[in-house]
Order: sequence, then C-alpha cells, then structure tokens
Amino acid sequence: MLNIAVVGCGYWGPNLIRNFNSLSECRLKSVCDTDPERLAHMKMLYPSVITASEFEDLVKNPDIDAIVVAAPVRYHYEMAKKALKAGKHTFIEKPMAQSSRECEELVDIAEKHKLVLMVGHTFVYSKPVRKIKEIISSGELGELQYISARRLNLGLFQKDINVAWDLAPHDISTILYVLGKDPVSVNCQGKSHVAKGVEDVTTMTLNFANGAFGIIQSSWLDPNKVREIVFVGTKKMLVYDDVEPIEKIKIYDKCVEIPPHYDSFGEFQYSYHYGGMYCPYLKLVEPLKVECQHFLDCIKTGAKSESSGLEGLEVVRILEAASASLQDGGGQVAIRYSAINTAQTA
Repeated sequence: MLNIAVVGCGYWGPNLIRNFNSLSECRLKSVCDTDPERLAHMKMLYPSVITASEFEDLVKNPDIDAIVVAAPVRYHYEMAKKALKAGKHTFIEKPMAQSSRECEELVDIAEKHKLVLMVGHTFVYSKPVRKIKEIISSGELGELQYISARRLNLGLFQKDINVAWDLAPHDISTILYVLGKDPVSVNCQGKSHVAKGVEDVTTMTLNFANGAFGIIQSSWLDPNKVREIVFVGTKKMLVYDDVEPIEKIKIYDKCVEIPPHYDSFGEFQYSYHYGGMYCPYLKLVEPLKVECQHFLDCIKTGAKSESSGLEGLEVVRILEAASASLQDGGGQVAIRYSAINTAQTA
C-alpha cells in the first residue's frame, strides 16, 4: 500500500486529495498547507488524514512514499527537489516549474534516484483527447492543417504567473499528445488589463516543421467559460468542446477541395464539400482519477508516465519561448531543445 501526501489545499489540491483518497491502491497519509482553516476543513472531510503546516514534515516522514505538489507555481521546483532528494516519488501540478533549467534538474534527480516524476497534464488522460488522437492517427481528418484552441473565463487571476503559463499548458500538452510532434517556434502577444505586468489575455501560435500550426487563445477576462479545440484537416474537421456535458466531440464532414489543374482563371473554382456531422460515443470517466491511478501504476511497475518530467519540460520550454516572444512584441522565437529531450525521447 502506497502512502501519499498532498501539499496545497487551495483551489486544485482538494480535487487531488479527493481522488487519491478514493483509490484502493494507496492511502492518503497526510495533507499540508499554511492555512489552518484549510487544514481544519480537510481534517473534517478526511478524519484519518494527518495534517501538517510545514512541508518538511512530509519530506522527513519515512512512511510517505510519494508527494503530490499542488502549491503555487513559485514553490514547485523547491518542493519537488526536496521530495525527490528524500526518495519520494513526485507528482507536480502544471506548469512543472518556472524555468526549463529547473525542470531539467528535476528530471535529472528523478532519473538518478530511479523515482517517478509526473506532471499534472490532466487532459492527456481524458477520454475525448484519447479519442481525438485515435481519430487523427487513423487519417480520418486527412492531413492536419491547423488547430485552434480557446480557453477563456473570468478569473481566476494568478499573482506569480500570467494567463499563458496558467491556462495554455492544458492546450499545449493536448496538442503535443495528439500530434506526437514538437513545435519549432512560437509567437505570442498579450496584454495586462488588471494587474500590471501580468498578462491576462494572450494569443500564442505554435509553428511546426511540416507547416501545420496551432493557435492558442487564453483569457482570464472573458464573460463566458470556453474550453474548445478545433482540428481542421484536408478531409474533415473536428470540434472538441469540453464544456459540453455529453457530446464533447463533433466530427464535421466538411472541407475545401482545390482543383488539381486548370488552363485559365475562368476555369479555376474552389469546391466546398458539405457533409454530415456525427458524435462518437464516449464513456466518460473523470480524467483526474485516471491520472492519479496512472501515477500509482507507474510507481508500482516502473513504467514511464505519459506526462512525465520530460513532457513537463517540453511544455515549459514552449512557455519560455512564448514569454520571450511577448517581450519582443510578438516576434517568432525558436524553441531550443536540449540533449535531455533528444536522449530520453529517442
């Protein structure tokens, strides 16, 4: 039986606590937070759990096998480093850390100590995203031309990261998982409207070597909650709407056909194909529960996680390039992939 500890009982931590507590292969041993009211609330919900106000209590506890870091991003690196060096398997919420250098160091430590290091890219474990990868891999959409992602809502405003670092990791990790390819460069523009120096609206473009590209719009300043990704292929188009309760994926038999040849301008005509629409059946399961179970399975079997430290590093590298583009007024910034990516993903 694996003993799990969760640090951070604020916005997302309680969801991780709930899911780990529900899994039979582990025991939720301890939760940690600096807010005594949050700890008291967790103790009321889970009476058998040991509460702690100091992270060091988790690190030094020999009974704890794994630590889940759901604290603010500025603490991810420091806490994960201490947990790994103490021999604890470590799960970190997204984004993995504040820099690629920090991510690389965490990957190295986990590899050295033969520990599982996993990042909370939750949508990689969702039924709709798994189905989308299957559909695109089958060639049903044809050659993928572009992807458009929108993740918008009113808040929650963060203090230590901008909206791109907060929301875009979901869409970046989804796109990378579905395509199985890395972008070569990034463009990003944004504005700060509420807190000076913290962009609350951004638009990011991922450019791929084969000519495909992805657009990611992120906002904390929108009246409606939008969670949508559109995949446009040469044969069909797919819309993934995560806000939709049941029909989350819709496939449209629509495309534009270009004539193969013509002798005069008068003969040139685009052909617009309009077909039907269908929704594939999905047996929905909470992605976070699947993700938590996957973490436990990787610890038990030694298998590589589908959102390992390497995937976390990859997303942070893209975010770093996006930040550099923001500072440059939206110019194109190449993504530098280090030897750690090449060696361990080859």
